[in-house]
Amino acid sequence: MNVWLLAMKKLKNIAQFFWYSFAWQLLLLHFKKHQLLLIYWYILFATIGGGFMKMFGARALFLAPEYNNEVSVISAIMVGIAVSVFVLCWNITTFILHSKHIKFLATASRPFVQYCLNNSVIPLLFLSYYLYHAIQFGVHKELFNYAKMTWLIGGFCFGLVGNLLLSFTYFFKADSTIQKNIKPILTMQPNVEGTLTKGIEATTESSLLKARWYFTTFTKIQAVRQVQHYNKKYLDLVFSRHHLAAIFLLLVAFFFVVVLSFFIDNPYFQLPAAASLLLLFAILLSVFSALSYFLQNWSLPFFILVIFGLNVLYQHHLIDPTNKAYGLNYTTTTNRPAYNEAAITSLCTPTKVTADSMHMIGILNAWKAKQTIAKPNIYLINVSGGGSRSASFSYQTLLQLDSTLQGQLLNKTMLVTGASGGMLGAAYYRAIKHNKIIDNTNGSQQIENISKDLLNPIFSSFVARDVISPAQKFSWQGQTYTKDRAYAFEQQLNDNTNGLLNITIGSYAQDEANAQQPILITNSVVLRDARKMMVCTQPISYLMQPCNSTTNLAVTPDAIDFTAYFAAQNPLNLRLLTALRMNATFPYILPTVWLPTNPVISVMDAGIKDNYGLELTIRYVQFFRQWLVANCNKVVIISIRDRKTNNWDVQASTNNMLAAVTHPATQLQYNIFKIQDYEQNEKLQLLGNSFGTKLQKVVFQYAPTNTEAQAPLSFHLTNSEKRSISQEVVNTYNQQSLQKIKQIEKLLQ
Repeated sequence: MNVWLLAMKKLKNIAQFFWYSFAWQLLLLHFKKHQLLLIYWYILFATIGGGFMKMFGARALFLAPEYNNEVSVISAIMVGIAVSVFVLCWNITTFILHSKHIKFLATASRPFVQYCLNNSVIPLLFLSYYLYHAIQFGVHKELFNYAKMTWLIGGFCFGLVGNLLLSFTYFFKADSTIQKNIKPILTMQPNVEGTLTKGIEATTESSLLKARWYFTTFTKIQAVRQVQHYNKKYLDLVFSRHHLAAIFLLLVAFFFVVVLSFFIDNPYFQLPAAASLLLLFAILLSVFSALSYFLQNWSLPFFILVIFGLNVLYQHHLIDPTNKAYGLNYTTTTNRPAYNEAAITSLCTPTKVTADSMHMIGILNAWKAKQTIAKPNIYLINVSGGGSRSASFSYQTLLQLDSTLQGQLLNKTMLVTGASGGMLGAAYYRAIKHNKIIDNTNGSQQIENISKDLLNPIFSSFVARDVISPAQKFSWQGQTYTKDRAYAFEQQLNDNTNGLLNITIGSYAQDEANAQQPILITNSVVLRDARKMMVCTQPISYLMQPCNSTTNLAVTPDAIDFTAYFAAQNPLNLRLLTALRMNATFPYILPTVWLPTNPVISVMDAGIKDNYGLELTIRYVQFFRQWLVANCNKVVIISIRDRKTNNWDVQASTNNMLAAVTHPATQLQYNIFKIQDYEQNEKLQLLGNSFGTKLQKVVFQYAPTNTEAQAPLSFHLTNSEKRSISQEVVNTYNQQSLQKIKQIEKLLQ
């Protein structure tokens, strides 16, 4: 019994020793006072674990960071440095906020350094969590061997520890300087440190922090020194000097990011996305701590005043954070098109529709004239959205199709349309064929190009330009625009595709009009009313509304012919990269594109309304069905998708209350593409009544059976995801689809 009591007493002593440690009390203080600051840590932990923005590939940005299109020791070092900067900013911010609760540290030899040592519980947990997941991710997702992983982890630790040592060296010197500066004050005012004074000058013990001991080094502890006999002014003086030293370090980091923003067009100055995000978090923490230190209780009113001031400047056009369509004329404001029912309807009057349709029939006749048989098969290609996975899958599928058709795929194709990433791959393939680029590696180099990272420059530019320094300009086709993350996206896509897409959309206008190239229609959605904005070099007013010759019902246009609508803004000068980016503007990842209309409208990703491109193709086939039936053997719709058709897979059910509350919204988002499938399949079946067996739809889909290997909806792909996409291009389902194409062509012979 005595042994049991002694054991319980010992356990109680250990528990009390642990409970009253400064490290534990400090951790509790974070949760008691400043829970909002813990959100940054939650985001980091959730991102690393895959629970936050997993479907957008955020996890890969941290666990396999890229620098200059390569996961290397240098990129690992950069992320290590960025983690150390964030940890320092976290410590500085909380040191400033908690200083009134930790007065005893003012009597220590190195207050801030010892604070960081005792405040390392969360950072150490994060580092352990990060390193474990980085090794697992590198080996299983990026397919690195253990030798490379050793180098990467070593580089990360080198950057982390190296920057921490440099920073703490600064604080060691700052401590010495502070002590030297305080000594003359103590000499001149001998009563500053002395016996307990009365009234407000007395130092009181914090009621929120009950620490009895703290770490002075990793292996030594010391009892908390009582400070009631110190004058409050003296302790505040010590802390204020340390606060200023810490804020100076934050200003240096902030200045570094500002300078970096002016050189970020150079790929060598583009930080890994993870490093950029960590620096953003660090800057936000820095601003919070600086405002808290200098303004104290006035921080919130000041913040509200800043937001109000920025809004006033925006309303008076003194600042302009909006993104533009590069190539359009924004300088002339007097002839901007009105965005109303009358203006849109005037673009698709019967006379206009007739003229535009006759123009298209001329193109169809030119297309038929270059075919080798009287009634050829005509191909219409649809590609789906889905970020880089769709870009890579679409490109590789087109490569397979072209090989099956002896290099004649684009000659047999009249129309290419779709959404987001799929259009990136399709436009790149068309450019490769147009420029007659011969690849002696069976297309592997171009596949690698279209699969390269696009996400790192977005986040790097977001931090360096959108947040810190949003005032840099560039010119395109005589117009001036602001550099932001959209510009960075286009520049990276341009570099990845060797400049083949860095042209105006008008560069292909004559070839498309002569049927030398398939017509490319990129789409986006108007946020104001969900109308489709169709970008095409040829007039397409006949696609602005559903057509049905059997009724005379008035139908409001639900789509807009971009070039006709912006006739006064030089629409053919629109950059092709911009047209593709407008088509792939996923919310918040890329900024919505503001267009010069009255009133102003903005557009974003086409996938919201037609993720597969089938809706527009059905409308095209329906309008020209008479010509197609009379002149073609078969109308073949090739659908290249980033997900299954007839998908019966459902999300796993959950039994927690939060899931039950959010279920309606999340399930609707999950089903948005299924809804599109249902509606488009119905329209396709109705269209089939006019064509019979002449209308064929052949589907190619990216649908790996191993969901763990499935590439996310992101502009970044890991090595295992790239391999998964290449394997799915030649899977059983897609090989059967290729056989269907062969059979369709064989029937012509």
